[in-house]
Amino acid sequence: MRWLITGAGGMLGRDVVEELTRRGEHVTGLDRAALDITRPGAAARALAEHRPDLVVNCAAYTAVDDAETDEARALEINGEGARLLARACAAHGARLVHVSTDYVFSGDARSTPYPEDHPPAPRTAYGRTKLAGERAVREELPETSVILRTAWLYGVHGSNFVRTMIGLEARRDTVDVVDDQRGQPTWSADVAERIADLGPRVGTGVHGVLHATNSGEATWYDLAREVFRLIGADPERVRPTTSAAFTRPAPRPAYSALAHDRWQETGLPPLRDWRAALDEALPRIRKESPS
Repeated sequence: MRWLITGAGGMLGRDVVEELTRRGEHVTGLDRAALDITRPGAAARALAEHRPDLVVNCAAYTAVDDAETDEARALEINGEGARLLARACAAHGARLVHVSTDYVFSGDARSTPYPEDHPPAPRTAYGRTKLAGERAVREELPETSVILRTAWLYGVHGSNFVRTMIGLEARRDTVDVVDDQRGQPTWSADVAERIADLGPRVGTGVHGVLHATNSGEATWYDLAREVFRLIGADPERVRPTTSAAFTRPAPRPAYSALAHDRWQETGLPPLRDWRAALDEALPRIRKESPS
């Protein structure tokens, strides 16, 4: 099976390429310099050259706050870019896994995780552009695509909340972290493994939306305390605060946990609990973190 990964220079894209390489798969990773999915004809040329059976689209505009004033550019990448890529897949007979986000929901649920078929209602420019991409993919590849929503990603590559907490622990006596936003901390390597497992199933009765987040729930405060505990620091140095203390252009979801019911249809289990994933991830992240 031949794989093509777009956005291969990002955190998740790099993990997907590494996981597939570890498994001995035939994989080509293209970063933005090698493939700009917004350029007309670029995706078609890449697919003609590399002839993949499956494309994994990790290319995205992910600057949530910047998108509030740059929605046109975010839509160009997250919406139209996704459409051009899906259209190229359709023309070349390739299947597609398209990575999306919890931001397609309003984020104001009370305590019940959002099921895969819950009506989207994005409250941010980023969420609107990602929803546009989802709809484009489903229109172009209704039977041979999977939309994989994930959230609260952290990993070895690039900047992320877990890496930030490791750095702050070394520099500050205390750290204030919001305790009124609840979601699912998710290790990007776990998502990469699931994409590798899922790939051969796409288009063979498996299509539509799946949620790929680690199981369980936490606030950012809970996650920070767990990071401190696992690296041998006192969790009491993490202090709870509210979202009002960190005003940002784009509102953050108060509750955006995702349900995992549809994994049963694929023959694969939901991703493991976030605490178990973090316990395994932290030594790798610390090893790669600058001193």
